[in-house]
Amino acid sequence: MWKEVAAGAMSEVEFRAPVGAAALAEAERRLDRSLPSQLTELLMETDGMVDEWGSGIVWSLDRIVDQNLLFWSPDSFPGLYMPFDPLLFFGDNGAGDQFAFVLTPARPDIFVWDHESDSRLWAARELEDYLHRYLAGDGDWWR
Repeated sequence: MWKEVAAGAMSEVEFRAPVGAAALAEAERRLDRSLPSQLTELLMETDGMVDEWGSGIVWSLDRIVDQNLLFWSPDSFPGLYMPFDPLLFFGDNGAGDQFAFVLTPARPDIFVWDHESDSRLWAARELEDYLHRYLAGDGDWWR
């Protein structure tokens, strides 16, 4: 389903081999949190999506884990940004801004973190809406 949604919005999307249940369980163990169900479903179809310019529409599972562990670490950005604990980053725009699910309180909405202003802006209702908006949008489509 997820590959069809992305391919329907943009023909130049790169897909990868799907992620297995064991890898997903290990990722959730390392993160000490459950992944949103829509993200899990997508990863079981393709381990991330990259657009024609190399931007991480949806990162690989390994990158999702690594980036979030970095951003959640209290030593990574002391006093520089608001806390990232409520967010689960999973993609980027290729220019530094990153997309995230809100984990606390749990909700399907996608927000974008602006790396220059530390603002967190609503971007999409849920993952399918995010894919449509991302792949059909130009530049900073969420603004």
